[in-house]
Amino acid sequence: MQQLGGLLGESGLKGEVDRTLRVMVQSALSKLDMVSRDEFDSQAEILARTRTRVEQLEQELNALIQQSEADG
Repeated sequence: MQQLGGLLGESGLKGEVDRTLRVMVQSALSKLDMVSRDEFDSQAEILARTRTRVEQLEQELNALIQQSEADG
């Protein structure tokens, strides 16, 4: 980018190239399926709580199965 800036000098052309590149990059990024860091952290926390609850339910289910087999 510095080489390109050197070729174009400090003219308005350099600014126009910078703006065009910035718009192109922003356009490409907007097409990606991305989430904010806050949303990612929030979803990761929900997932961790869900995994913990699933593990608890699995333990309860195993205990009920063992109790049922012992009673049967």
